[in-house]
Amino acid sequence: MLVNRYQTVYLSFISTDLPVWSVIEAKASLYQKDRERFHLLLNQQNLPRSIAPTAEQNKFEQGLFWLEISPYRVIMTMQSNGKLSYRHFWEKGIYGVSRYCLNAGSDQPSKSIRLSNFTRYLKVDNDPFLRNVRIEYEIWSAKVYLGSYILHLDIEP
Repeated sequence: MLVNRYQTVYLSFISTDLPVWSVIEAKASLYQKDRERFHLLLNQQNLPRSIAPTAEQNKFEQGLFWLEISPYRVIMTMQSNGKLSYRHFWEKGIYGVSRYCLNAGSDQPSKSIRLSNFTRYLKVDNDPFLRNVRIEYEIWSAKVYLGSYILHLDIEP
């Protein structure tokens, strides 16, 4: 894999049902796997302090956001040394999985929450390089609707 470069990215998360709206501006490494597949790595240390808590508040300092992107599916993973990790899988017209893991201390077992998401819309602009990704999806817990969301990623050239 070749690194295109360390680029500025804007990651927006919007709820269409709730008053939730967040935009993150950060530096990320973009790797091009082939003509249509990319990996975007965002070290949590590069996130604004309002998003990434300080070490005293939480042990997320060594966290990593990793997006595997293709025109057909997007997988987002957040791994950390802290207490929370998650993984989302989106593919247009498919019920994917959103899994949240709460890592307990060494004397307690970890807890996991598994939700379904239905991807209504997935668009990846990657001609010739990755420029933006837009995902519109619903979250479900069994048969309980938990809302509609939009995840939008813009990458500065």
